[in-house]
Amino acid sequence: MDCKREILNYCHSIGLDTVGFTKCRVYTELEGYLCFRKENLLESEFEEKDIKKRINSCEYMDGGKTIISVAFPYLFKKDHIQKDIKFSLYTRGKDYHKVVEAYLKKICGYIESLGGKTRYFVDSNFLPERYIAFQSGIGFIGKNNMLITKRYGSYVFLGEIITDIEVESDIPLKSKCGNCSLCQTACPTGAICGNRDSNKCMSYITQKKNVDSKWFPIFQGRLFGCDTCQEVCPYNGDIIYSNIEDLRPFNFMERVDLNEIVNIDKSTFIEKYYNTSCGWRGKNIIQRNAIINALMLGKNVEIKNIKSSYIKDYYNRLLHVLKL
Repeated sequence: MDCKREILNYCHSIGLDTVGFTKCRVYTELEGYLCFRKENLLESEFEEKDIKKRINSCEYMDGGKTIISVAFPYLFKKDHIQKDIKFSLYTRGKDYHKVVEAYLKKICGYIESLGGKTRYFVDSNFLPERYIAFQSGIGFIGKNNMLITKRYGSYVFLGEIITDIEVESDIPLKSKCGNCSLCQTACPTGAICGNRDSNKCMSYITQKKNVDSKWFPIFQGRLFGCDTCQEVCPYNGDIIYSNIEDLRPFNFMERVDLNEIVNIDKSTFIEKYYNTSCGWRGKNIIQRNAIINALMLGKNVEIKNIKSSYIKDYYNRLLHVLKL
């Protein structure tokens, strides 16, 4: 039985057409690079500090032989028109962790029907998933450190499955960036120039618990995440839109009610925003970002009684910045 073909056919039958395979192994070739990042304080707080855990895929499943990398497109329409207040494109639909998990469970069930053992991952491991996807031949890693696929550009989520079924590995794709540096030039903080400093990435900064006041003017309407490097990428021009209905954007995420968010209460957050792909960071982060943008851009919003000491601190810091 050709297990690879069987698995690919099943994935296609449930609407997934960007799937690749690579050997479950230790990625020794990444160790030097990751050590350099650690030594030069280029890691973000979201990154695993133990490099051995990040490069050894064999730790995650006894007898694991193959990693299956799956791309899940999330873009339903082009939205390159700059709006002054916006959520990143990837955050606007249903929480992708839940959506991707449901698909991976189906694939795992099918592989198990073939006699294999499985374990799936959706942001639930320390492995370099973009590098694994690159090794699996489903895309190349651009200068903005995003995985870029042929059909969907970089507008994809990634999920992985480790199985004890041995499958022939796919061939990694060569980078197609060439001399293009549009993403590096457009990056608002220069985070993807030189050694790529994750701590300067605006997407990361909008998600941090503690944000330095120096970043307030650079938010420029970003409520969560930053799409700038993707918006200018030539490989995100002529792409195919998503067919995954659960990732279709919610209207309230596309048509932002800034007044609602700056004064958001727990019940409204749970009812609406918690179910999106930015809800995992909690109410305070989204409310804080909304207040930063409202005050820095001079929006006509009424910020009512602030009860949270965390939010109050940012409000007072913003007032101080605006007086300078």
